[in-house]
Amino acid sequence: MKIPNYLASAWRNGTADTELGTIRIGSNADSKKLKVDFSLAKELASTALDGQEVPCDHKVVMQDSQSQCLCLFSEDSSGQLVAEGKVLHRADIQPTDSSVYMKLKRHQIELAEKTKFTAQALEKTPASVYKPKASHKEYDEHKQKQKELGKRAREDRETVLDLLFTAFQQHQYYNFKDLVVKTKQPPTYLKEILREVATYNTKQPHKNMWELKPEYRHYKKTKTEES
Repeated sequence: MKIPNYLASAWRNGTADTELGTIRIGSNADSKKLKVDFSLAKELASTALDGQEVPCDHKVVMQDSQSQCLCLFSEDSSGQLVAEGKVLHRADIQPTDSSVYMKLKRHQIELAEKTKFTAQALEKTPASVYKPKASHKEYDEHKQKQKELGKRAREDRETVLDLLFTAFQQHQYYNFKDLVVKTKQPPTYLKEILREVATYNTKQPHKNMWELKPEYRHYKKTKTEES
């Protein structure tokens, strides 16, 4: 049996002795099918959704479930499953008063659309007020650091070349950022000198890396190269 949510809420509010409602079973003269109606108890209708009006009169739509094999089982005192019967029909309880039902759905939609946050005017200013700032400490430190990097003093050309050759004695390949850190020179000035003594690799396996030109290399040859 499929029932609306408000009906399930009303039934949960009841106790073991509470009357849930009334079922009327009759026959339909035209189709010769069972006509089943359900009326929710007035006492439960007022407690279904915090006093919100809910439909009391419902129709029970019966459908054959022969396409599905559904059975009802119970458990006896020894813990064994016992077949109580087979489900032959499926029942859907639907409200007949469409105006009350539509009013209920409209109320539920309005509640869902309401924001959880509300604006409230304060009578007194809180003790700790976070006022907007034009600048923050972290931003100022970053800006100062960038300013210092931009104002690096240029060393003479020979000193920069010595720094580069010393770096390339440690590693054969470097990316440009690492060379800027090692030499502590302005990027534009460093690249100008670097192009005189080094080449930029555009292919793998050392793509985007710099290495000394052949005439400036003084690497120690491996045993394989000497042989």
